Amino acid sequence: MATPDFIHTLRASAGHQLLWIPGVTAVVLDDAGRILLGQRADNHEWALIGGIPDPGEQPADCAVREVYEETAVRCVAERVVSVGVSRVITYANGDICQFMDITFRCRPVAGEPRVNDDESLAVGWFALDALPPLRNGHRLRIKQALSDEPTWFEATAG
Repeated sequence: MATPDFIHTLRASAGHQLLWIPGVTAVVLDDAGRILLGQRADNHEWALIGGIPDPGEQPADCAVREVYEETAVRCVAERVVSVGVSRVITYANGDICQFMDITFRCRPVAGEPRVNDDESLAVGWFALDALPPLRNGHRLRIKQALSDEPTWFEATAG
């Protein structure tokens, strides 16, 4: 994931300390029930498409933008699937961050998947029974997107 300029600006004054960052994930499902995935250039893992909203950008608009920027597929966001918090991440350069992720179920409306930026090594549609290795969090988001359950979130007792 390319780091947006506004994060670089924050880092100039905040240093490596923990930043709380908004994030979005898109679970793009086509009419055949396939999932759109990208193989990330930074760690070579297959993943759902996602990114960081620009200041003032609506999360659903960000999900749609990220899908197009990374895969050349045009989509529309249909519903919020989940809202959650990532683990604390420490990058190789010492930067620490934690993401609040909003996951959207999206439907493609145009375009064929292709690598459309320098963040991906490969992109493509995958049948549910032929998914490449994915992190558990991505598998959970796919499961949530396929259900008709209400938006998922983790409530704390209290």
